[in-house]
Amino acid sequence: MQSLVQKRVSLHRNLAKEKEQNNQLRRQLSQVQSLANIGIISCMIAHEINNLLTPIGNYARLALSDISDEELIMKTLQKTVRNCEQASKIQDSMLAMTNGQSQEKQRCNLRSLVDDVFCFMFRDFRKDRIRVDVNVPERLEIWAVPIQIQHVLMNLILNGREAMLPKGGLLTIKGWQEEDKSFVEVADTGKGISPDEQSNVFKPFFTTKKKNKGSARGTGGLGLTFCKEIVEAHGGSISADSHPGKGAKFTIILPRSDED
Repeated sequence: MQSLVQKRVSLHRNLAKEKEQNNQLRRQLSQVQSLANIGIISCMIAHEINNLLTPIGNYARLALSDISDEELIMKTLQKTVRNCEQASKIQDSMLAMTNGQSQEKQRCNLRSLVDDVFCFMFRDFRKDRIRVDVNVPERLEIWAVPIQIQHVLMNLILNGREAMLPKGGLLTIKGWQEEDKSFVEVADTGKGISPDEQSNVFKPFFTTKKKNKGSARGTGGLGLTFCKEIVEAHGGSISADSHPGKGAKFTIILPRSDED
């Protein structure tokens, strides 16, 4: 009888010890996850800021090559100010998202968001032999955090452009509404994505860059991951449809209001 009691006491001690060890592992895992989030958001912010700084540098170098061109210098300064403001908004937005902070959604004009993205990028796609077709009704509105949706659009547009280099092609951006849903579609006529890769494009750190020599989806393996998180945080979904040699199409579906 005494031996049985001792065994039960020993068993309870072991269970308590294992429970404490399990709790310690959970706390350590939480700390590791926090560090991982910090690392991911740092990479993503660096990527987005670089998207804004690169064209600023290009314009500045062009202006320095002819300092007598006052119109070009003024244009460079204006765009520098706008991109700096955009960079600050992107940083605040992404940090808030990572920290789990809620941001205020509002009715925003989708066509204006698309136009602003192209303005921020300073890139004339015609120089890359890429034709851009924006088919978004002038008055179409979506219910969203504007800067976050611009972040998603910028990533999809840049990915589409990269997929069509150096041959060029057609980049199409569409927007429409059906009942209680808003739809946004970004499509390119690039190299496309294989079926195996397509199932992984939204996974962290997945990239096809090495395989396609620079025509990758998901810059750095993080762009599409954050796009997915942003869209899902809006109560929506994002999907990819592609076939090798036939381009790729990304479709975003958003509720027309929080009530939906």
